Amino acid sequence: MTMSKYKYSPLLTSFLFISLCGCVIGPKGETPPLPAHTDYRNTPLKHTAGQDSKDSALRRQDIIQGLDIPGKWWEVFKNPQLNSLIEQALANNHDLKAMQEGLKVAWEQRRVEGAALYPTISAQFIPSRNKTSKALSNVPYENQWLYNLHTAQLNIGYVPDLWGGERQAIRAAAAQANIQRFQLEATALTLISNIVNGAITEASFRAQIAAKQALIAQQKEILSVTEKQQKLGDQSKLDSLMQQNALAQLEADLPPLQRDLAQTRNQLATLAGMTPNQDLPVFTLDDFTLPEKMPLSLPSALLEQRPDIRAAQEQIHAAAAEVGIAIANRLPNLQLSAMPGQIVGHMSQMFKTGYGNWDLMATITQPIFQGGSLLHAQRAAKKQLHQATETYKSTVLSAVGDVSDSLHAIQYDSEALLAEQKSLDTAQKSYKIALARKKLGDISQIELLAAQSAVAQSQLSFVQAKAVRFSDSVGLFQALGGGWWHRNDLGLPPEEAKRLSTSLAPW
Repeated sequence: MTMSKYKYSPLLTSFLFISLCGCVIGPKGETPPLPAHTDYRNTPLKHTAGQDSKDSALRRQDIIQGLDIPGKWWEVFKNPQLNSLIEQALANNHDLKAMQEGLKVAWEQRRVEGAALYPTISAQFIPSRNKTSKALSNVPYENQWLYNLHTAQLNIGYVPDLWGGERQAIRAAAAQANIQRFQLEATALTLISNIVNGAITEASFRAQIAAKQALIAQQKEILSVTEKQQKLGDQSKLDSLMQQNALAQLEADLPPLQRDLAQTRNQLATLAGMTPNQDLPVFTLDDFTLPEKMPLSLPSALLEQRPDIRAAQEQIHAAAAEVGIAIANRLPNLQLSAMPGQIVGHMSQMFKTGYGNWDLMATITQPIFQGGSLLHAQRAAKKQLHQATETYKSTVLSAVGDVSDSLHAIQYDSEALLAEQKSLDTAQKSYKIALARKKLGDISQIELLAAQSAVAQSQLSFVQAKAVRFSDSVGLFQALGGGWWHRNDLGLPPEEAKRLSTSLAPW
């Protein structure tokens, strides 16, 4: 066996030479550049409308371009209960856990593809009991027709990657793994945003229910006064019926709000990996603080921050690799194999000189006629690359549009909230005047209650606009990518997650 070592070394040298000389064919899969002069608005938004107030929702928000987004961006709302719920969701949400396991599968598949660059080696040991025909064969082993053979053999195979097809397959697998990663980041971002919005929505429903209940109580008082005045002849039966109808409409509005509140809490429980009967924190609008400084990334930075754009980039890389694979499949293929071994009659003879045997083989295969399948597979791969490129362009435009929508929402909803605040202030002032006039006997009890109802109605509109403004801030954080690059959403310790992520180089 010692001599065979030197006989195989030229073969191994040839393997190495062919591997190093192999080329990689196919497109690189470069992503299209951002369209020239792309921006979110015609005129930059530097700040929103606002006023000095103890209520943070009424204050001005400054839009700071280039401000980095923290990984735990939800903490800017300064709500400890919300922070705790999100941390629980990131640890227990089953959809997120499923994505994390899917990413680990993709990482392992990348390594499966990477094994194709190395030789394959397997060992065989075949013991056999044999009988030789006296009539047809020479008698081996001192006139014994029954004898044993023990065959030990290595099977060594190697397919040099002459055209880079295997490396392109590795590249495609790495791109698929990265697609899984960015889909995971998008899932985590959606989960976090849904919880923050769900908490804000719950707080809004609670405020609306309280305002609606106050309005119903006031309308009941108006109805009671109307019915008393009807008995005295001061009001008609029609006035009483109209008031009853107004009260019934308000009471009909209350159950849907209570239903929506219950369903929102159920949704929050599900997102946090809990069942609806488990205890959840109670959220009110007063528990939230509107952030005074909001980040704004350049459109060029958005290409790196948005998980959906990053996934679309990797889809282009995967499609480009498939083109390279399709081209390589049409070119000659070389397969090398070696089978060194020994065949002995007794185990004591194993590994002794004189019993060795070996085979060396090289096979060159060139597809000639496959019914056009290889050609059409290559054309299909090119079309898929074009499709992935167009999808990427569409994803970029949608992302820019999302940020633009969020900026417009922040601008105009802040103005709408201030208008609702003015309306509420006016209604409250009118009620104070009505209350003073009632003490002087200038107006009736019904007019006073009507002024009080106007305050409750304005309060209802105000809390709705206030909740919308909080949600607008959530929308901007989400549209900018949510700071996932400062978080570890992969479900692994940071060191291991970094090692696995950086080991996904195509080759």
